[in-house]
Amino acid sequence: MTRIGRLFECLKRDGRKGLVAYITAGDPEPARTPALVEALVRGGADLIELGVPFSDPIADGPVIQRAGERALAAGTSLKTVLEIAAGIREGSEVPLLLFTYLNPVIRYGLDRLAQDAARAGIDGCLLTDASVEEAGEYAAAMHRAGLDTVFLAAPTSTPRRLQLIAQYSTGFVYLVSRTGVTGERDSLSAAVGPLVQSMRSITGLPLAVGFGISKPEHVAELGRQVEAVVVGSAFVRLIERNAGNSSLEIQLESFTRELKRGFGAPA
Repeated sequence: MTRIGRLFECLKRDGRKGLVAYITAGDPEPARTPALVEALVRGGADLIELGVPFSDPIADGPVIQRAGERALAAGTSLKTVLEIAAGIREGSEVPLLLFTYLNPVIRYGLDRLAQDAARAGIDGCLLTDASVEEAGEYAAAMHRAGLDTVFLAAPTSTPRRLQLIAQYSTGFVYLVSRTGVTGERDSLSAAVGPLVQSMRSITGLPLAVGFGISKPEHVAELGRQVEAVVVGSAFVRLIERNAGNSSLEIQLESFTRELKRGFGAPA
């Protein structure tokens, strides 16, 4: 069992909900990412999604697109992100999920990535644009290396696709709260409830909801329905606005703690 699996077992045992934090690795520069992850963990983040910067991020909104551009300009590659993960792992046991697109993985090599990611201390991988209908080879390679495979389920996913997502997912299932790209929103989509119910009927895996979540009240509402909540753009925007500020890590820790309190208990 990976750290991801152990995390969700622990959350269930303790009656708690998890906060998943996404950041783009290498933004504002690769050397700073481990300190940003440390700040997130101090604030109460339970699982870290390390985003691999990509030139054509079709699932990401403007905030994360700009983060990817900054990280690429700073020389960040998939290999760099694995090196960052290894550095994080030297001092932390926080679960790490690699968040990337199919193109960088194909260029790197599927089996090579699985093996190198496992050695770096990565616990699982989420390929945002990988078709679950063709996921057999990818999932097999990841599982041989002891890594989880997390897939996205959207409000528009067909019953057949939801079944495949349940079949190939390990660790947890990532539910997209609404159609469209990532980005902060003032309110949650009404599509979340039916999607949660649909997935509950076909899998016993933990469920996490992301896309558009940026406030403690969002966390509170979703925490009543699923095992974990994913926040990304709100963290990335904070990094963007304070990249040159020596207090960035303090601000990131504070905001994480504020979000975590949405679950109704101190981080």
